[in-house]
Amino acid sequence: MSVTTIDLDDDVLEKAMRVAGGGTKKDVVNAALREYAERHERAALVAKHFHAAQQWDYEGWLQRRVEDKHGGA
Repeated sequence: MSVTTIDLDDDVLEKAMRVAGGGTKKDVVNAALREYAERHERAALVAKHFHAAQQWDYEGWLQRRVEDKHGGA
């Protein structure tokens, strides 16, 4: 872990510590950074799947499914 000195908004930090249920400032900041990174990773995955879904062809999928169920006939 690296050591970094930053200025934090005391009111926001206090609020975050209350919401987190205690812990140290370090714990709260690390949890917030993890949550921030995970949220953006999830948003990127949603965007990726949304983009892929734009290419879906329901009728084509349904026809392939019917063919698969009937042995490719």
